Amino acid sequence: MTYDIMLVRVQPGLTFQETLDRLNAGFDPDADLPLLRLTDAQRDEWDRILGRVSRDTGSGESKEYLHSLTLETVGPPRRVQLDYCGDTAHIEVAYRHSGPAALEVTELAYRIAHIVEDESGLTGRDFEVGQPTRTGDPVKAAVRLSGVSDWAQHRLS
Repeated sequence: MTYDIMLVRVQPGLTFQETLDRLNAGFDPDADLPLLRLTDAQRDEWDRILGRVSRDTGSGESKEYLHSLTLETVGPPRRVQLDYCGDTAHIEVAYRHSGPAALEVTELAYRIAHIVEDESGLTGRDFEVGQPTRTGDPVKAAVRLSGVSDWAQHRLS
């Protein structure tokens, strides 16, 4: 289970939610995921995202899989994973951070979301706390992350 932030390329004339609804309407949970087929422009976006994340947040490890491009931050504050598919991206943070560590890792996740938005034109939304990443408050996200992490630590350990 992870704390998730979703980014999508909002289709002209649609809202974020309408775009997401259209994407979800075509999703078949029983079908194989489509192979990653990025345009040259999307590859260029990815390269710019990687460059900025490396410069702005420190080192990261990038890998290409059959269905997405992935970046995992390494070192402090903690691991944040970004999966990029061209017209969508997804940021996830494990539910194991509490207190100041939760704030540190949510600030990192929001910084990465801002970079993705700047370099790709995707729009981010943190559904965990119901706010856009562009104007949302990482402190609110940290409170949620910390609360769920504490709950899981006490109930599931």
